[in-house]
Amino acid sequence: QVQLVESGGGLVQAGGSLRLSCVASGRTFSEYAMGWFRQFPGQERECVAAIKWSGSSTYYTDSVKGRFAISRDNAKNAVYLQMNSLKPEDTAVYYCAVDRLRRRTTIDITPGAYNYWGQGTRVTVSS
Repeated sequence: QVQLVESGGGLVQAGGSLRLSCVASGRTFSEYAMGWFRQFPGQERECVAAIKWSGSSTYYTDSVKGRFAISRDNAKNAVYLQMNSLKPEDTAVYYCAVDRLRRRTTIDITPGAYNYWGQGTRVTVSS
């Protein structure tokens, strides 16, 4: 059974940092893109960052460029999101996800492209 377990969320003041971790178990995902999504109340999940299966390409939504960094460690079957200079508008539930397509050539940021999801970790940034 595949499980994605996120950790690292919490409460932080504006300008602070958090590092989210997501460790997968049940199968190896070294040949699958992985992504971090967030969801605001009443809205659809949006892709915050994603990383190609090879690690050679990344995607960031405009609002986090220069502040967030995604990385992966295939040996640990894990993906990380380093979040710096956090803002109150970053407050959301963050989910990690694994692409449904093996060795996808380009990053797909649509939620439907991902078929395994973590349970979510809440990030709250106070002003």
